[in-house]
Amino acid sequence: MSTSDPDATEPDRVTQEAAEVADAEEGASSGPETSPDYGRAGRPVNRTSPFYIGFVGAIGAVLGYELLKLVGQISQVLTLVGIAAFLAVGLDPLVRWLQGRGLRRVWAVTIVFVVLIGFVAGFLAIVLPTIIEQATQLTTSLPATIDNLTRTDFIRQLNADYGVVDNASNQIRAKVSDGETLLDLFGGILGAGRAVLSGAFSTFTVLVLTLYFLASLNSIKEAGYSLVPASRRDRVRALGDEILRRIGGYVAGQVAVASINGFLTFILLTVLGVPYPAVLAITTAVLGLIPLVGATLGAIIVVLVGLFQSWQIGVGLIVYYVIYQQVENYLIAPRIMARTVSVPGSVALVAALIGSSLLGVLGALVAIPLAAGILLLIQEVLLPRQEQH
Repeated sequence: MSTSDPDATEPDRVTQEAAEVADAEEGASSGPETSPDYGRAGRPVNRTSPFYIGFVGAIGAVLGYELLKLVGQISQVLTLVGIAAFLAVGLDPLVRWLQGRGLRRVWAVTIVFVVLIGFVAGFLAIVLPTIIEQATQLTTSLPATIDNLTRTDFIRQLNADYGVVDNASNQIRAKVSDGETLLDLFGGILGAGRAVLSGAFSTFTVLVLTLYFLASLNSIKEAGYSLVPASRRDRVRALGDEILRRIGGYVAGQVAVASINGFLTFILLTVLGVPYPAVLAITTAVLGLIPLVGATLGAIIVVLVGLFQSWQIGVGLIVYYVIYQQVENYLIAPRIMARTVSVPGSVALVAALIGSSLLGVLGALVAIPLAAGILLLIQEVLLPRQEQH
């Protein structure tokens, strides 16, 4: 093998080395084993040609359409995952509070989850039989309830003018007289059993996913933060932790406000002697989880049932809920939500409407804390950048 001339210039050395490589390749090709000649490689595909653009675009459109179909098919699973993640973020402040008292995270998560399971099991064991009994009574007593309602002068005049009450009463009497009860509303005994099993499976799935998310929440956050460039990771971590803190605080605060509403409703209905207080109180509490309009919807349902008993009870319930709404809006909710989210009323309303239209009740629940997170990003990221230009 020839050696390069040490006195040669750099271009000469490059030329000499290229010549040596060419001689070596020529010697190798003249050896006993020769590689077949497949010809020269053609020119690369022209990515600006109409055929290439149309073909790739069509493939992208088909893949996007199939992906949307796939998301639609697993929408129920995604909903359960979203609920579990939302619950995990909502329970995380309690876990961190226990950690601040000296417990390791694994023990804090265990205690919180055991308390959650015990609360759910105890709640169902105590309340579920009463709910089933009272809901069945409510269904079977609808004809008599409507009869009581139609005896009032206002409803008689309204029925004489439009005949709406007679039509509704005849339909309900026909269904009840044919033996239709609460079970028939779910499609018979088989349908009711299917609904119970489906609800139990969904509840179990949400609880298991919540446990996994809660136990590995820090790992999930760090995995997400690791995808961010190191130069921006600390700032993204600070903003992300604050957004999660606001979401968790909002979940806990909303549950507390709704629970207070349901508890006071149960006491009031029991004192007034309104039937089915457990069903109505739980309905009010569940609807109270929906931002802005949930408490009002629960109040409307309770007032309607009160009007079925007497107009005096109905009016009393209206007065109570008008007063309670003011107390909740200006005393209870601000004190509970003071350290969680801060969203203007107009933004909260728009966010709740958009969230409910996209994801239903789940969307309405997560819309306001997500809006708070977006406002935080606007205040801390977008506006400072605008001031720099």
